Amino acid sequence: MSSTVRPRESADSSSGLVPAKKRIGDSVFAGLATGSGIAILAILALVALFLITSAFPALTTSPEVLAASGYGEFWAWVLPLAFGTVWAALGALALAVPVSLGIALFISHYAPRKLSQALGYTIDLLAAVPSVVFGLWGSMTLAPMLLPLHQWLTNYLGWFPLFSGSPSGTGRTIFTAAVVLAVMILPIITSLCREVFLQTPNLHEEAALALGATRWEMIRMAVFPFARAGIVSAVMLGLGRALGETMAVTMILSGANRINFQVLTSENPITIAANIALNFPEAYGLRVNQLIASGLVLFVITLAVNMLARWIVARRAQYSGAN
Repeated sequence: MSSTVRPRESADSSSGLVPAKKRIGDSVFAGLATGSGIAILAILALVALFLITSAFPALTTSPEVLAASGYGEFWAWVLPLAFGTVWAALGALALAVPVSLGIALFISHYAPRKLSQALGYTIDLLAAVPSVVFGLWGSMTLAPMLLPLHQWLTNYLGWFPLFSGSPSGTGRTIFTAAVVLAVMILPIITSLCREVFLQTPNLHEEAALALGATRWEMIRMAVFPFARAGIVSAVMLGLGRALGETMAVTMILSGANRINFQVLTSENPITIAANIALNFPEAYGLRVNQLIASGLVLFVITLAVNMLARWIVARRAQYSGAN
């Protein structure tokens, strides 16, 4: 009795692969994703085009005309503003980064689960507070509270250039502005670092503990190397947030267009964003062009910071916790 064996049916007899069926949802999602990417690039290009065209008169007009109708020679006028912007942002980073890393480590590796969830929600809610509220808090509450600290720093650390000079009687200094900016960028850095720390492979942590490492040694040898690129990205995002802050700095500082490294005196530099907010309502003619040109400088600084962050992260892109 003979039997016939039927060959297996296949949609593609040569390769045996069944071609995937195209779905409308996939096509719509791909189109939306592509359109969103193109739209954000177009918006960025339009913003840059507006800044360049509006700033062109300020960049090309002779210093004599700018002195008569504007704020003076452009680069001599804008460099102190750029200094104040970077100086306040770096001060905020110096205060916020250690605290943010400590909070992120506590949430991810030390706190009980319920406490870590509650603390994580609280940190995330801090990012939703409007900047004008931070400005009011900084100018009306924090500045008077920091007066004793200003006096103590001047008395005992006045030999250090940053804390030299006569302290301000109002407490509204670049140091106070840096503290407020640090509080504002703290949730950004903390949230990103927390998520990066939680992504550390358990095998790395367990291997370090099995070899006799303490919890801190395990964090130093396993968590920090894995999270280095993420930490840099979080810090750079916080720096970008601090560079562009307007209202909080405007409400705290009564700054001047000058370069001053002392952080406790009443003679404070001011940031580009705060200077635009203070002067734009009364500006006219070339002064408007100069303010927009200073915005172009801030745009370039922020873009350079983001590009630096991407470059640093790209250097670690090949690193994998499983290797």
